[in-house]
Amino acid sequence: MTLWFVFAIMTAVAIFAVLWPLGQSAGVRNDASEATVYKDQLSEIDRDLAAGLIAAPEADAARVEISRRLLSAADHQRASPTASSVRIRRIAATVALVGLPALSMALYLPLGSPGLRDFPLADRTGTPSGSESLDNLVAQVEKHLEKNPTDGRGWNVLAPVLMRLGRYDDAARAVRNSITYSGDSSDRRADLGEALTGAAGGVVTAEAKTEFERAIALNADEVKARYFLGLAAEQDGRPEEAAARWRAMLAKAPPNAPWRPLAQAALVRVGGSVMPALPDGAMASAKDMSEADRAKMIHTMVDRLASRLKQDGGDVEGWLRLVRAYMVMGDRDKAKNAQTEAREAVANDTERLRQLNEGLKNLGLDG
Repeated sequence: MTLWFVFAIMTAVAIFAVLWPLGQSAGVRNDASEATVYKDQLSEIDRDLAAGLIAAPEADAARVEISRRLLSAADHQRASPTASSVRIRRIAATVALVGLPALSMALYLPLGSPGLRDFPLADRTGTPSGSESLDNLVAQVEKHLEKNPTDGRGWNVLAPVLMRLGRYDDAARAVRNSITYSGDSSDRRADLGEALTGAAGGVVTAEAKTEFERAIALNADEVKARYFLGLAAEQDGRPEEAAARWRAMLAKAPPNAPWRPLAQAALVRVGGSVMPALPDGAMASAKDMSEADRAKMIHTMVDRLASRLKQDGGDVEGWLRLVRAYMVMGDRDKAKNAQTEAREAVANDTERLRQLNEGLKNLGLDG
């Protein structure tokens, strides 16, 4: 409200400064005094001429100039403003000072929005804010691709985002365009198979299976394609084939492979078993052992880990390794017990509890 008042005062001052001359009378000019001075000057010229102080030509020129000024002063005196003209100018100034602001407000109040709140700078400049939804960003990319359908890089970027949003049919179309305009590859074929599987509600269809097989033909170690081919075998009622595929994956996987827990959980699901991944030193020691000795060594390591965690329960990664080991060994009851103990151990630490729950979800247990 204070700002409005300041603006009103500034506007009034500006208008008043411009219109002030209209409200002022020109005043009664002192033209009579000027005429008297000019007449005295004419008399003085006559005296100077009589006294011989000025020549006749100079006296004539001076008389002409002073006479011109005398006539001008007489004209100004006759043209002095009347009271009526001054009154008209003052009325005009008042109307301009009061009428124009009143007219402006009368138009602004019904047509403008004086009560509308201010807009953030980002809204006024059209700059996207940090809270702009992913759907809006995807829509912008899709508009770009409508105008530039051969932009393979754009399709590469769009496809995984559509997968994340659950738009599997659109994701499959994006991957196909990516293959068309950016070239064929094992990972793109695997992505296409995954999108087709998602569109079918998680069922590996014949079309999806064909794409996974094409990915394997391009790269025999394509992890996603190998996993989904195992899932296809499981869905077709061939658990032995599924277990063999997933076991082969785990045999070649590094110990810290991010997808290892998923493959291990899938293997346990179909009744298979595989020993947990060993550290490099233990792997070298176990290389020449018999299967029984190797299993005994692994059980000893797992028991030692469980004992350590009973003493130091804050090691979230250790708890996840223990649960994973029990699941791989096929002892789901111990895995459940370890899960309960882990949650009790980190119950007072919100961040560690969150990390534990996320890890348990990845292992196939309830998070």
